Amino acid sequence: MKTKKLNSILKDSQGYLINYKDWNKSIAIEIAKTESIILTKKHWNIIYFIRKFYIEYNSTPSVRILYTYLQKTNNIHITSLCLLKLFPKGLESQGIKIAGIPKPHRCI
Repeated sequence: MKTKKLNSILKDSQGYLINYKDWNKSIAIEIAKTESIILTKKHWNIIYFIRKFYIEYNSTPSVRILYTYLQKTNNIHITSLCLLKLFPKGLESQGIKIAGIPKPHRCI
């Protein structure tokens, strides 16, 4: 099966994927490059959780839910400052976009 490329995927005017099912790891890396982010293990933990949560609840997780998940499942303590270093423009604008989730309605 041929891997999809970012330029062949439907996106909105801000670069969010229209269909989360079009996402793959290569797409995430391409989106991260457009956001000037080099993905680390911490990024991937967050990205995979965002996707899992979205698929299960059809919604993106709040930051509080994300903190709780990372602490309980990965024993990772993350602060808002650390999250801002990982996603300088914010979790909702960069993290969700890289995770391939459509732009949340609450994200301006």
